[in-house]
Amino acid sequence: MNHLNSTEINTAFAALGGLIVLLGLFSGFLKERLFLSDPFIALVAGILLSPAVFNWVNLSHWGSTKGILEQGARLAIAVQVVAIALRLPKGYVYQSRRSLMVLLGLVMPLMWLASGLLATWLLEVSIWQGMLIGAIVTPTDPVIGSAVVTGRIAENHLPGRIRNLISLESAANDGLAYPFVWLSILMLTRPTGEAMSHWIFKTILWEVVGAAIAGTVLGYGLGKLLLWVEQKQTQEKQSFLALTIAFSLLILGSIKLLGGDGIFGVFVAGIVFDNTVEGTERAEETEVQDAIDRFFTILIFALLGLVLPWQEWIALGWRGVGLAIAILLFRRLPAILLVQPLMPRLQSIKDALFVGWFGPIGVAALFYSILALKQTDFDLAWTVGSLVICSSVIVHGFTSTPSTKLYDANNRE
Repeated sequence: MNHLNSTEINTAFAALGGLIVLLGLFSGFLKERLFLSDPFIALVAGILLSPAVFNWVNLSHWGSTKGILEQGARLAIAVQVVAIALRLPKGYVYQSRRSLMVLLGLVMPLMWLASGLLATWLLEVSIWQGMLIGAIVTPTDPVIGSAVVTGRIAENHLPGRIRNLISLESAANDGLAYPFVWLSILMLTRPTGEAMSHWIFKTILWEVVGAAIAGTVLGYGLGKLLLWVEQKQTQEKQSFLALTIAFSLLILGSIKLLGGDGIFGVFVAGIVFDNTVEGTERAEETEVQDAIDRFFTILIFALLGLVLPWQEWIALGWRGVGLAIAILLFRRLPAILLVQPLMPRLQSIKDALFVGWFGPIGVAALFYSILALKQTDFDLAWTVGSLVICSSVIVHGFTSTPSTKLYDANNRE
């Protein structure tokens, strides 16, 4: 902090504000005509501001770069997960339970296995180091995913069952990647017996199941409290949007203080809260939610662009490029095609191809890569994680609009 000066602060503020204004005014043109997504533009802006290019903003002057990214990622995921929970139609989780169980119970483990084995083979690392990298890139990202399934293009060209399924999965599996990441960390840092005991009793039963229970209780309790407050008219001015942001922070911090999986707990709490207060109808009353989502999207990807490990990427050589391509191609699509007959929401191979392709890797992987680095000192966790995230931002960003229009065109034939 000693090196931080007002010029650098003002540059960062001006850049962030300018990006939000730019995307607010021209996002439709940028997305529809140039195929430029919000995450991609924010990432490029961060790169330009970084020491690697113009050196206008150096994040290390603000404190620990990894710490800033980790907490920024947690915040962005929490806000986006609650936004998705409120956006989903009431009862949608129960109605889609079979498809969701297949996605979480079959597709997620297959994604982990495929990514982990690819990392082990191409990087020539140990099996559990490879599986740790695989676990990091397993979850689909709600932040990038929202850029694919929201907005005018998605609403005009994608059926609700596809948009809602992608959103639901991306919100649910962010927190459920936690056990995969921790199993890999524990197997790298502890004896096998101790690792498995810790994983079953602490990670699964306490941190994941406990987070689900806590999220249910908190979501229901806060929902009932809101209904009671509205009945008694104790509010001076109602702002459902402000309430949901505060709700995200409250649940995230509370469950983490209890030692639970905060991200998964936020998702569960958001679903329960939504069904308790009929949040879907309330959320539709304001368009400010889009601006809030955009703010956090721009913030986290601009921060990432400031600290990309260029030298470490270069050191990986062709192995890094090959792994990024292989993960984007084989991590998800084959698994979705394999289980498509088991998923009622996917009514055709075209549905499976679209959902199989759009499983972007982003903020959740950023959070888990930093967590893995802190717990194991395995540098490739951050190096490979950041490389695959940027690859996904570029590839999924540029293909989202053409693929969405192509999907609609094929269905009209």
